[in-house]
Amino acid sequence: MRNFQIPGRSVAYGTQGMAATSSPLATISALDVLRQGGNAVDAAITASAVLCITEPHMTGIGGDCFALIGKSDGTIEGINGSGRASSRADADWLKAARLSSIEPRSVHAVTVPGAIDAWAALLARHGTMDLREALQPAIRLAEAGVATTPRVAFDWAQDVADLAGDEGARLHYLRDGRSPVEGEVMCYPALARTLKLIAAEGRDGFYAGEVADEIVTHLEARGGLLSQDDFAGTQASWVEPIGIDYAGVELVEIPPNGQGLTVLIALNILKRFDMARYGEASVERYHLQIEALKLAWVLRNRHIADPDFMAVAPESLLGDTMGETLAARIDMKRAGSDPERQLKMPGSDTVYLTVADRDGMAVSFINSIYWSFGSGIVTPKSGIALQNRGANFVTSLGHPNCIGPGKRPLHTIIPAMVRRKGKIDMSFGVMGGAYQPMGHVGVMLNRYVYGQDVQTALDFPRLFPQEGRVEVEAGIDPSVRKGLAGFGHELIDAAEPLGGGQAILFDRTHNVLAGGSDFRKDGLALGL
Repeated sequence: MRNFQIPGRSVAYGTQGMAATSSPLATISALDVLRQGGNAVDAAITASAVLCITEPHMTGIGGDCFALIGKSDGTIEGINGSGRASSRADADWLKAARLSSIEPRSVHAVTVPGAIDAWAALLARHGTMDLREALQPAIRLAEAGVATTPRVAFDWAQDVADLAGDEGARLHYLRDGRSPVEGEVMCYPALARTLKLIAAEGRDGFYAGEVADEIVTHLEARGGLLSQDDFAGTQASWVEPIGIDYAGVELVEIPPNGQGLTVLIALNILKRFDMARYGEASVERYHLQIEALKLAWVLRNRHIADPDFMAVAPESLLGDTMGETLAARIDMKRAGSDPERQLKMPGSDTVYLTVADRDGMAVSFINSIYWSFGSGIVTPKSGIALQNRGANFVTSLGHPNCIGPGKRPLHTIIPAMVRRKGKIDMSFGVMGGAYQPMGHVGVMLNRYVYGQDVQTALDFPRLFPQEGRVEVEAGIDPSVRKGLAGFGHELIDAAEPLGGGQAILFDRTHNVLAGGSDFRKDGLALGL
């Protein structure tokens, strides 16, 4: 139980349904769907569309999504809604272009948006609604306008220079050359028209006709390779999740090209240590978490890619021998060297949400345009901010994650789900680009090793190793900082909160749903 004499959030409870998102309007829209008889998939798609309006820097229809669908019988199904590079992005083009990397704000970082096709596929297989119904709340908000919430205003202000350099971005996402201030109402008439077209025509309203034509033409004028055929051929993939047993439960993640495998590798390392022996906020707990993630990170960057191009199977990286070998490299009193110190992964902006319904279905759902406002390229007529997921490709020919024709890049967004004794126990996710594996490991330790409730598990102070240093949130105790520095970790203050997150727990003892929403964002969890 939390201390009610200090600031904090209580766990939300419900018996007939639960929604947890990073925006109050999105949470309410999901609950409205559940009240009207819709299921968790209907509510998740509706909420995701609303988030495109309330957090346009984080997500949009110009981005990608992944989801896990947990059913009342404990089975879990995954969908990969990530888009692909152009069919023309071949080795000859890459050699001629002489690119040492795919710059995040460049036209070549734009991959085909996969979200809308995945939304339609999810509703067709598991929903009771279609896109026309699911998009109505977002359309109304885009037309009427939404007030800019505090965290959104904070983030948006950092993007003005990038937005000012693009015609469409200036038109749709700046007001008199500035970002909106907290409380200021923003309307999106162009995006509302685009959503109405998709509502009327379904996924083809995005991937065929005037919307796709405008995107392609707009990118071609900047040297882009995407074509109408690339858009028309976009199709989400139903995938078999991957998982690992840890602390008496099974953590399930989306398979590559998502980075969920990184989480599983890290937990496979931590299985070799008695984490319960150390306190939840101890130097040893944080040290082990840092070291395990550093090792998992190397394997992530070496192997994770479009599964059609991976040279190793995920299972081969999760065996006992691999876990023991990696664990043996950890010194309990000294920080290990970082073999990829110079490899910085781009940060990202993402939304995660989770919904559970009265019939026991849970949806773990994540949607993103990657960097804040994606590539920074916004279509003038349709008002779509285009993602920059292609920035995660490498340009070394022969690497499994090298950009190539119709290829999906390594992807940072990862929904998660936990099973206990064959039943869904928790649906959760942590936003924050490259931070997400660290966030997933942290929540798993907090909940299943240290017994924290879902809200505390999300709110708990965070740190993140990157580029040979460890970013530390303000909530980390000074004694822990001192201890980690004594182990040789180079610590720096985190410039902003590390990620965000939501979770829903199936409390089968009391037959209720328990929800949490990270204080680092503006959202909340609410139950019915």
